[in-house]
Formats: sequence, structure tokens, C-alpha cells
Amino acid sequence: MDLSGILPLKRLHRMMPERWGLRRIQLWLVLGILGLVRVAVCAQEEPVRSTGLLLSVTGNGETDESDLRAWPNVQLYVSEGTPPSPFVQPGPFTAVWEGFVNSELRSTYGFYLDFRGELELEINGKVHWSGASDGKERVATDTLRLGKGENALRIRYSTAQSGDAFVRLYWSGRDMPTNPIPYEALTHAPTAALENALLRHRGRDLFTESRCSACHTVPTSMGGMPELAMDAPRLDGIGTRRQASWLADWLLDPASLRAHTAMPQLFHGPDAAKEAEAVAVFLASLKSGDPLESFSGDAEQGKHLYETLRCQSCHEAPSENLDKEPSAELMTAIPGGSVKISQKGVRNKFEPGALADFLLEPEKHFSWIRMPNFKLTPVEAGDLAAYLESVADAPKVRELEATPDILKRGRELVGSVGCLNCHALEGMQTRLNAPTLAALKANLWTGGCLDGTSPETSTRPHYSFSQQDIRALQAFAETDRSSLTRHTSADFLLRHVDRLNCRECHGAYQEEFPSYDILGGKLKPEWASRFIAGQIEWKPRPWLEARMPAFPAYAQGLGEGLATLHGWPEKTSSEPDPDPEDVTIGRALIGTSGFSCVSCHGVGEFGATQVFEAPGTNLAHAFERLQWDYFQRWILNPMRVDPTTKMPGFFDDEGNSPLTEYYEGVGPRTIRGMWEYMKLGSKMPLPE
Repeated sequence: MDLSGILPLKRLHRMMPERWGLRRIQLWLVLGILGLVRVAVCAQEEPVRSTGLLLSVTGNGETDESDLRAWPNVQLYVSEGTPPSPFVQPGPFTAVWEGFVNSELRSTYGFYLDFRGELELEINGKVHWSGASDGKERVATDTLRLGKGENALRIRYSTAQSGDAFVRLYWSGRDMPTNPIPYEALTHAPTAALENALLRHRGRDLFTESRCSACHTVPTSMGGMPELAMDAPRLDGIGTRRQASWLADWLLDPASLRAHTAMPQLFHGPDAAKEAEAVAVFLASLKSGDPLESFSGDAEQGKHLYETLRCQSCHEAPSENLDKEPSAELMTAIPGGSVKISQKGVRNKFEPGALADFLLEPEKHFSWIRMPNFKLTPVEAGDLAAYLESVADAPKVRELEATPDILKRGRELVGSVGCLNCHALEGMQTRLNAPTLAALKANLWTGGCLDGTSPETSTRPHYSFSQQDIRALQAFAETDRSSLTRHTSADFLLRHVDRLNCRECHGAYQEEFPSYDILGGKLKPEWASRFIAGQIEWKPRPWLEARMPAFPAYAQGLGEGLATLHGWPEKTSSEPDPDPEDVTIGRALIGTSGFSCVSCHGVGEFGATQVFEAPGTNLAHAFERLQWDYFQRWILNPMRVDPTTKMPGFFDDEGNSPLTEYYEGVGPRTIRGMWEYMKLGSKMPLPE
């Protein structure tokens, strides 16, 4: 509807005689309503956009396998011999990024490219640059004026026939040094093709999350999905950790206690409750060593710790759960696809003392658990457990009859219904036989575990799959499933960053934690992997009460994925030994005769000289931690990299240093001198 031809209201008002009275008012109302309709129609006509770009990857081999994903930026690294996508074989490939780059104002920008192979950059339907590069030097294109708002962007990249493949796109503008294009400035229009591609990715993920390969064996090869080796909680000693009555309720209907659980319902029919109790009795008899110590913690201290550690990022805050079902580990959605788990049922679930023991080492009996390790002390674990128990529902523990016959029946069921296909139990190895994955043709993925009904007489596992989940698994079934034997670090990261709720801290608390969107271009993958695994003993920001939790099983994949998603290799290239002359000058630049970095930053044992509550990170760890590309961009203009930083900028708009006595103020040489000094790490001599 186009109402642009309607006369302005004021003009109509003047044209109407006074005697019209009520009719004037009625016309005003009509025209006002028509104006609102026009606004509503225009709003509906606004195109739908999602953040990031569309990335299509096509193999250059005979099969022409392809994949389509939403990608955060024009950045990618694929090591030689590895696939660009799980759905594309290793080898040369073509990648195409499409979408829009959004400019806040009409302005002139320069574009810069690091890549190896051939590339064509197209903006607003015109080829802006095309050519080849060996990746040794950055390519600078001519400047280009972008209009305010959306500007169509398309980049086509073809790899060389051999060697690593990589692409990194940067831009610069007025008063804006060279940096990657911000994630939020790139958008794309969702398509049906993207929806279909994401559906098969989701099906592949569900296949491993649900431990389908534990029954339907997969022929593995080097580089297969790490999750094919994903474990489930060990059953040894589980009676020391879990309440028997909770085990019975869990076994009878897992989804009633935790929605979207990977644990299927195994017992059906009129004897389901009886059989679930028999298994629970048997499992409760499996004790490990001495009974756990009963921690008597301080609930008030535990509450403070709960808030300090940002537990509410993954769990519903206890005060918000008062109207929930008792003892249910209910889940609420988090934007991005993950969920928050209620803790109101912990007193029904854990044996006395077991909650504190669990908090000390969550991965002890389940390596791939999503609950991270916060490296709590026994006192902290006791305090946190005391707080959680103080706000949990009153326990409804019931005694289960444990006769020899019931114990025997429970043991038999553990061996016959498939428990040991996923769970390990020392001394028992009976497994349920099922067709191999190769034998499950696509037309068979409508029955069995994917039969949405739950007949009372069924003997198959019943999963809490939604109709969308079933569609995803069926879409995956239509592929040749060879993607299970391929692995890319970037794909691993994209699978788990939402499941582990990484953005809940690296996004919601940006004044304390760096934004998730810059981490891959900032951190060296080796350091990032060790940090995520909990192997770094020092805190980059020691003044923060919050602490980075450890995800040992996920650490390597996340660290390497952050790098490759941002166009950097999984292993950082080695650098030559520091140049002695540059070390001397770099030492002066960081000292009080230079930029006086030591006012805010410590160097090894030498603490910051003028900041005592919130000093900057220790420079003795900078080289082991930071990517060289990031360090250059950061020093030139910290606010452009992280708007929340307190770090000042020292270089002018041309990138030159005011300290002309060092390298004549040439910016790149000055920054390199500082970097050479920091290469010494723990061996850095004290700054001047």
C-alpha cells in the first residue's frame, strides 16, 4: 500500500470549513490510522537479515561436494590434507562469501586481503579487485566509497593446488586503522538452501550427542569427529554419588527430569516402573571406597561464590525457580540454541556429600560433561553446595526394596537393555546388538528410535526428539554419512560454543571478559587450548574475582577452532630468536623513558608502578598468549579493537609514534621492537 500521494494533514485541515466539525475529527482519525497502516506495511517490507555472511564451499574434485553455512566473517584457514567442511573431501576447493557489509555513514574504505590462491572481491555488483597471491604479502585494494547502510559483498576464493589455504579480509576508513570488519557489520539473507544445510549439520550433531554410534557402529578413520569417542557417566561407584530413588525416576523417564537429554527412555509397558527400580537398586549397590565426607559449608559464602563465578550463565538462578516442578532439572532456552538447567532438584539427586565432591571435579566420572571445572578448593565446594542445598526443593527420597532377586534382576537388565553400550562398568561388558550405520539405509530412519510414538510394548530406546530433531536426523541420513569420518576445528567450535554457553560470559560481561568475536584473532591456539583445559596457572586478569572454568575434553578443539575460524593456523608458526638491538629498544619503549607501559602493566615479578587495583595483564606472558597480527592492531588503536578497554592509544592516525627518538617514530618498527622485547617472556630483563 502506497499512501505517499495523500495530501499533508495540515493542508487538508486548512482546506476544510469550520462547520464540518465532527467530520474534521473523523477525517483526522482516518488519516492517522492510514498513516499507522503505512508504517506497519513498510516495517513488514523490511528485508530479513541475520548477522554474518553466507559461506558456500565446493570441492574442486570429481564429486563436487558442497556445504553451506552462516559464517562470522571473511576468514578461514584450512591446513593441507584437511577438509574445508565435514561434508567436503580434503583437497582444493572454492569458497564463496555472500551478504552485505553495512556502513553507518557514506564513507570511503580501503580493503586488505591476506590469502593464498586466487580471489575476486565484488562490491555492489562490481568487481573491485581480483588476482592471485602466494600469501606472503598483504594485498591492498584501491579505496572505495560505500553507501550508508547495506552494500552487497561477494568474495570468491579458489585455493592453490597444494599447500595450506587461508583468507583474511580487513578494512580501514577515516580515523579507523586496519582491522577485520566487525561481526555485526556483516549480514546475510537467510535462504532455504541454508536451512537445509543447517538441518543436515544438526542431524550429524544429534547423531553424536545421542551416542547413536554406540549401537550403530561407524567405520572410523583418521580425523573423524572427536565426539565419536564421547563417553557417558561411568557407573562404577554410582551408588555413592546418586540417590536410589532419583535413579529410579531418571531411568523411568529421563526427559521428565531434564528436557532434551541425550539419555533415552529404556523401559516401557506395565512393568516399566518395576524394572526401572530394579536397575536403580542394583546401581545404588555399586559403592566406591569409603562414604563421602559430608561438607558443612557456609551458604552465605556459597551464594557470593555462585554470583562471582557467574553460575547463572548456565543455570537458572535458584530464586527464579520457586514455581517450578519439585526435583525436576528443568531447562530454559538461551538465545543461540543452548539451555539453562535448574538446580532445584539437587537434594533429590545427590547423596549427602556428593554434590560438593562433584563440584570439585565434575569431569571425574564423565569426561565430556558440559559442567566445567572451576578449580574450587574443598572449602569453596562445601560453601557452594551448602548454598545450592539451602535453596533447593525439599528432598522426596524414598526407600527402595533391595532383595537379592531384585538386585539380580537389575544386573540382568543393565546388561540386556543397552546401558553398557554407552556407560562403562568394570566387570560387565554385555552390549546390545544393533545394525551398523552402513546397514541403516535412509528409508529406515523413520522407525526404531526415530518413531515419534512410544508404544507400551516397545523394546527400543525412546528419545525425546522433537519433530525438528527427527527431520534433522533424516536429512543427515540422506547423505553418505562420510562426514562422520571428517573433522574440522572450526566446525567443532561452531558445534560447541553455544552448547557450552561461551557467549554468556564473553558477551554479557564484556567489561570483564573479552568479546567472543575477537578471541580467535587474539589468542594463539596453543595457549587458548591450555587455558580452556585449565592448564594455565596464572590469571590474565588477576584482579577479577571471576575465573575461567576448564573444559578439558573440549579444550583442544575449541582453541584450534577459534584460530581457524579467524583465518589462522591450528599451530602458530615459529618466530626467529629476538634481535638483541630490538630487545634493548623495546625495553626502553615499555619503560618510563618510552610509553611507560609499566605504569599499568607488570613485567614478570616487577609489578605495575601506578595501578594497584586493576593493573593490565603481565607483559611477560604477552608473547606466549597473543597473535602478532592482533598485537599490532591493538597497539595502534586499542579502542577500535575493544571499545570497553581502558588502554590508551599512543599512535597518530597515520600509525606513527610520538617517540621519534626510537626508529624515527615509524610505527611498524616501533611496535616490532616492543614485540621483540616481549619474546623473552619470563626472561625479560626488568624495564627501565
